[in-house]
Amino acid sequence: MEEKLRQHPSDCIRVVLFGPECTGKTTLSQQLASYYDTQCVSEYMREYLQEKWNKTKKVCVFDDLIPIGEEQMRLENEAATKANKILFCDTNLLELKVYSEAYYDGAVPEKLNKISLENVYDLYLLTYIDIPWVADDLRDKPHEREEMFLRFKECLEHNNLPYIVIKGDKTSRFEQAIRHISQLII
Repeated sequence: MEEKLRQHPSDCIRVVLFGPECTGKTTLSQQLASYYDTQCVSEYMREYLQEKWNKTKKVCVFDDLIPIGEEQMRLENEAATKANKILFCDTNLLELKVYSEAYYDGAVPEKLNKISLENVYDLYLLTYIDIPWVADDLRDKPHEREEMFLRFKECLEHNNLPYIVIKGDKTSRFEQAIRHISQLII
């Protein structure tokens, strides 16, 4: 099981969109992948949980985290083999770890906790909460956006991971990301 959570070796630069729900990660990751003509790994957790909600009207439970993480890494590893020098990830296992801590009183599946910090990314784009909240079946923390943003930021800082905060409107966010990514691909 542990192997299913690990990154496979790759020469591509990995950039992960990281941050609370409803902060523009999906939009920005797709824009960037299109701009760089490369692969974007979608957030499997949304797909998994939306399907679960549609079928059973049940929300995420602790036991869902490992299957979500395994499929997220399978998708990422597959996309890395097709990437054009750079790979954009619309989440990663570290984001799953932060959510686990927030929703399950600090508890994180042991394997997820360990491997989420072993997988390596060249840059984290930490998306700020300055865009409007849009409700859907899965989003449930509209009044805790700042608290959640700080959890994500503290995780990056505590683990000395390379990140920048992305703020502003759609165009501004895209321009900020391009400016920082261009420094990685020189």
